[in-house]
Amino acid sequence: MTVKTKKILVPLDGSKNSIRGLDMAIHIARQSHGIITALSVKSVPGIYAIHPLGFLDFNSMSEIKKTLDEAKVRAAKKGIQLTGKAIAGDPGFDIAKFANNKKNGIDLVVIGARGRSSAKELFLGSVSNYVLHKSKKPVLIVK
Repeated sequence: MTVKTKKILVPLDGSKNSIRGLDMAIHIARQSHGIITALSVKSVPGIYAIHPLGFLDFNSMSEIKKTLDEAKVRAAKKGIQLTGKAIAGDPGFDIAKFANNKKNGIDLVVIGARGRSSAKELFLGSVSNYVLHKSKKPVLIVK
């Protein structure tokens, strides 16, 4: 059975583990001649997620933009095309939703085991655990 991994989704929050996930995705993309979509989800409290003006302030956006720009440069140094996308919402839910959306064409999700979240679980971070269980696409968790 051959698995095509032409489009890889990498959730990024700027943590060391998310960068390790990016490095693994770059490695896989080089082997499969694939491309990477980096997704940064700014966690917002439920009620603010539906606010018409959004919840992302300028400081959050500049930090997210910096993270995505650094990821783009990191991938380009290895000859890999990376597209960045930033959204606001619930990280686990929105990552799984993005991966499962057919129009995004994701073949594989590569995610760090723990990010910046203050919630700690026994072995995996809460976001990676959620994505692992809710994604219909293969998930690679990088520790």
